[in-house]
Amino acid sequence: MVDESGGQAGREPILLLLHGMGATGDVWLPWAPLLEQHWPGRWLAPDLAGHGWSAPLASYSFEGFAQRVAQGLTSDDRLVVLGHSLGGVVGLALAARASGLPVDAVVGLGIKAVWSPAELARAADLAARPVGWFTSRTEAARRYLRVAGLTGLVLPDHPMVDAGLRQVDGRWRLAMDTAAFAVGAPDLAALLAATDVPVVLARGEHDPMVTDAQLKEYGVPVATLPGLGHNAHLEDPAAVLELLEPYR
Repeated sequence: MVDESGGQAGREPILLLLHGMGATGDVWLPWAPLLEQHWPGRWLAPDLAGHGWSAPLASYSFEGFAQRVAQGLTSDDRLVVLGHSLGGVVGLALAARASGLPVDAVVGLGIKAVWSPAELARAADLAARPVGWFTSRTEAARRYLRVAGLTGLVLPDHPMVDAGLRQVDGRWRLAMDTAAFAVGAPDLAALLAATDVPVVLARGEHDPMVTDAQLKEYGVPVATLPGLGHNAHLEDPAAVLELLEPYR
C-alpha cells in the first residue's frame, strides 16, 4: 500500500483520509496546504486495495479493504478517519470494536446508503469486464476520471491522475482492479452498531447518490454541506475539513 502523507510527526491524532471507489489517495493532495495550516498532527492518504499502487484482494469486502489499510497502521496510532463514499464505509469498518484500532471518530462523506437491484447488477457487470486498453494517456485519463466520478472536477493532465493509470508496452490502462466494483452494498446499520466511536454522516446538498432522509435513518449526526455535490471534498475542502474540528 502506498500512502500520501504529511504533517507533524509525534502529534496526535493522525488524520486518515480514505478515497472513494475508482480514485486513489492522490485525490487528497489538494488538501495538503490546508492540512499544514489547520491539522495539528500527521495525515495519511493510502490507496485502498486494488486502487492506485495498492495490490488487489482475492475478493473484495469492506472488512477486507479495512484490514489492508490497518496493515499500514500501528495499534498506538490515534486516528480520526475521513472517508469519501467507499472510503467512508471502510472507515466505519476500521472503527469496529473488534478491529482493536484506537479510532477517535469517523466522518463518512457521501456514503451511498440505498442500493437498488439494478445498481448492484450494474456494479457486478463493471466488476466482470476485462481490462480496457487505450492508445494514449489522455484517453485513459478521461476514462479514469469517469470511473472515479471526477469528470468536470479534475483535468485529465492533472498530476493526481497519474496514480490511477498504468502504461504497459506503449498502451495505457487504469490501475484499478475493476473486480472491486463487486464489493456490494454496505450494511450501514450493522457497521454503526459495531462501533462505539462518534460518527458523522455527511453529504453535499446536491449529492444525487444519497439523501438527508436516508442518512437520518441511522440515528447518528448528519451534516449537509450547502451547495456541494458528491465530491464535496474536492469542491470545497475547507468546508469538509470543518467537520473534523471537534476531533482535532
